[in-house]
Amino acid sequence: MRGGRTAAAVLAAVFTLNLLGRGAGETYAVFLLPLEREFGWARSQLTSVYSAYLLIGGFMAPLVGLVFDRLGPRVVYTAGLVCLSAAFLLASTLGDLWQFYVFIGGMIGAGVGLLGMVPASALLVRWYRAKIATAIGITFAAGGMGGLLFVPSVQALLETFHWRTVYQILGLVMLCAAPLAALAVPWARFVAGDPEFRIERKAHAAAEGWTLRKAMGTRLYWALVQVFFFTSIAMFTVLVQAVVYFIDIGFTPIVAATAYGLTGMFSVISVSGSGFASDRFGYRKTVTASFAGTATGVLLLLALSYAPSAPLLVAFVIVFGLCMGVRGPIVSSIATRHFAGPKVATIYGTIYAMNAIGAAIGSLIGGVLHDLTGGYRACFVFSLCAISLAVAPFWTVRAMKEDRAA
Repeated sequence: MRGGRTAAAVLAAVFTLNLLGRGAGETYAVFLLPLEREFGWARSQLTSVYSAYLLIGGFMAPLVGLVFDRLGPRVVYTAGLVCLSAAFLLASTLGDLWQFYVFIGGMIGAGVGLLGMVPASALLVRWYRAKIATAIGITFAAGGMGGLLFVPSVQALLETFHWRTVYQILGLVMLCAAPLAALAVPWARFVAGDPEFRIERKAHAAAEGWTLRKAMGTRLYWALVQVFFFTSIAMFTVLVQAVVYFIDIGFTPIVAATAYGLTGMFSVISVSGSGFASDRFGYRKTVTASFAGTATGVLLLLALSYAPSAPLLVAFVIVFGLCMGVRGPIVSSIATRHFAGPKVATIYGTIYAMNAIGAAIGSLIGGVLHDLTGGYRACFVFSLCAISLAVAPFWTVRAMKEDRAA
């Protein structure tokens, strides 16, 4: 019974910290217009800062795994919250584009990476082995929940306060959370794992298992990289500028921010059901259906550029949101199961890094295409092409089209 309560506490802790990190990172979208109005920066310049944030987060993933192994979760999570707090407080003083790159692109990226899925998966695997896919799926849902809570809230604050004040508020929230993460969470008990995990770890230490080099020599490893990379490109080509796009075509800022947040809320539902769906129907059918829904959502965005209307916006939020969170937990569970062993966090960290790198490239391309064409239709077409490349491994790699979720 005690082990079950501890496992639940571990899941609650990593969910909350992931929610804070991802929610804070997602607020970037609602600062685009205020910054553009005040400084006159081009849309591509602003989105390239977000690309820097995503790249830093991606490159942090393998490093976070190493730091976790050496110093433990207390240091990793506390450092992440302190980094976010400093980033937001410093961002409230910015006046030049290079500062925006450093504070939001660099420091937010590092903070979110420290609070993200790599340390979470390293903890969860110690307590959830038979149900690791479900635990990972729930933690992934924190990203959508963070967007739902933070984005509309920050947009509402921007309606009342100057953007510098809002950055200060975010900084103080993260600063208050840091000592709680450092002192109020029993990390020593969390990191020890349940008795079965401790026995398994001793057995793995005595036997030769998967290493990063061995994993990189398999077709499955690169297939997982392909799925993460092109999925992120497809999603972030349109997601980063979704709030601005909705405003550009005639919706109010609060409606645009709420639509963005609700999309994240529906992703919570899709993440929660991804394990059951893949177990019932298999990886290939589940993922293919989700990509079909994502493509439909992008087509709805394209339709909105010709005929903006509330029904089309609602349809986009529901369809796109319900498909948005499906792939991440499935890719993570495939990687965890196939490359199980002492090095699984390192292997997964390098795969997860491609998720962030793809997101960085997608967000940058979205801004560049907007500036070159004066609109977002080219972004939507580009996103549809990336979707086709993301789904391909589930039809060409045996382990991905025949396997079932654990």
